This record gives sequence, C-alpha cells and structure tokens, in this order.
Amino acid sequence: MDSASAKSKSKGKAVAFAGSPPRSAEAAPLPFFKCKKGLAIVDFILRLGAIGATLGAAALMGTNEQMLPFFTQFLQFHAQWNEFPMFQFFVVANGAVAGYLVLSLPFSVVCIVRPLAVAPRLLLIILDSMMMALVAAGASAAAAITYLIHNGSQDANWIAICSQFTDFCQVASEAVVVSFIAAMFFLCLVLVSSLALKRY
Repeated sequence: MDSASAKSKSKGKAVAFAGSPPRSAEAAPLPFFKCKKGLAIVDFILRLGAIGATLGAAALMGTNEQMLPFFTQFLQFHAQWNEFPMFQFFVVANGAVAGYLVLSLPFSVVCIVRPLAVAPRLLLIILDSMMMALVAAGASAAAAITYLIHNGSQDANWIAICSQFTDFCQVASEAVVVSFIAAMFFLCLVLVSSLALKRY
C-alpha cells in the first residue's frame, strides 16, 4: 500500500511539473518586447531627423536665387531655382516626402505603444522604401544639374555659371547634400523596420 501511494504521489508531482512552464520560457518575451520597443523609439527619432533634412533641403533650394548687376542696376543677370526643371522636381519631391514623414509619425507612435504590431510596421517599410526612392531621384537629378552649372559641358553647349553665380551654386550644392542625408535617414528607417519585423 505504501509503495502504491508513493508512486501515485510521484506521478501527481510529475504531471504538475510538466503542466507548469519553466521560468526561462516566461522571462524570454521581456527582452524581446524591450528590443522591439527600442527599435520603435529609434524609428521615431530617425523620422524627426528625416523631416528636418527634407524640409531643410526644400527650403534651401526653394529660396535659392542670385542677381548680378551688369553695367547699371536696370540690367541684371538673374539665376533662380525655378528656372531649372530638375530643381523644381527636387523641391517638390523633398516637400512631398516631408509631408509624408509628418503623417507617418502617428504610425510610428503606434509602433512604440504596441511594439509587437506587424501591420503598421509593414505599411511603414513599404512607404518608406517608396519615399527613399523619390528622395534619391530628386537628389540625383539636382546633383546632375549642379555638376553642369559648376563645370559646364562642351558637347551640350552648356556654359559653367558658377564662376559668376557663386552663392547660387553653393546653396544648390548644400541642398543636394542635405537631400542625400535625408535618403540615408530613409535607408536607416528601412533597416530598423526590417529588424523590427524579424522574428527572434
């Protein structure tokens, strides 16, 4: 009788032990949750930086102009950003992307509050990839024109104007650099979203 009762007690203990999860399995989701939340916070900070970069690039190029007096104040040479179609595309692209980034901030906040949510993160990574391509296209187009106004082109009969319009060319170059920095912000955003979607 004693041996039978001992076996039944040991079986009961074994069943109870098997039914309860180990402590390591219970503690595992906590670092996973913190990692996801940390990536969401980094995403929000990167978006703020990208907003500043795109707005700065659009503002620099959108206010870029220079006038040179020639003989009298009534006869002047004038260089302005909207005289170049590629610069117009540059300003529109950076302005549109800046607007998208502002609208994407609530989704980034949702990812901070709910780090395990997949749908908003997946939406952001798709839209961020599209916006990165748009920013890179605008910056590349403006960089090509900036190169031409600096160096000219004999084949295209394009005269270099930066020897006269120094301020105009300098501001255009700065705007292009800032726009490429915005593209780098977007690259970091895509990488962060990819890590956040990864299952550990």
